[in-house]
Amino acid sequence: MLAMKNLGRYVIAGTCLFAIVAMTSETASARPQFKKAFETAYPDLVKKHGTDGKLTCAICHPVKDKKKRNDYGVALTKTLGEKNVKDEAKIKEALTKAESEKNKDEKTYDELIKAGDLPGGKDEAN
Repeated sequence: MLAMKNLGRYVIAGTCLFAIVAMTSETASARPQFKKAFETAYPDLVKKHGTDGKLTCAICHPVKDKKKRNDYGVALTKTLGEKNVKDEAKIKEALTKAESEKNKDEKTYDELIKAGDLPGGKDEAN
């Protein structure tokens, strides 16, 4: 049986470990309204890409780092004009405006979408 002196040490050590883990863990800030607006605006892309897991946050973000944005994510951020937009109408308007922007290959996102390709393209980020 543990002595009270040792038990106290374990409790303190466990509390410190919990505090360290809690302070260093990252919080997720999912934006489901963006995915929903994208799926509503481009149902053909959902039909083509929605069932294999490609139609995710990776449309705007590289798979490895959600804090960074790929070229489409940068264009969409630019057309939104503000952070943390939750208004579906503003998001839809930004999606429409982003269609005329060009990617690094000098193709508009509208061209890519009409061709059935995801606008985010490769796993590159800015």
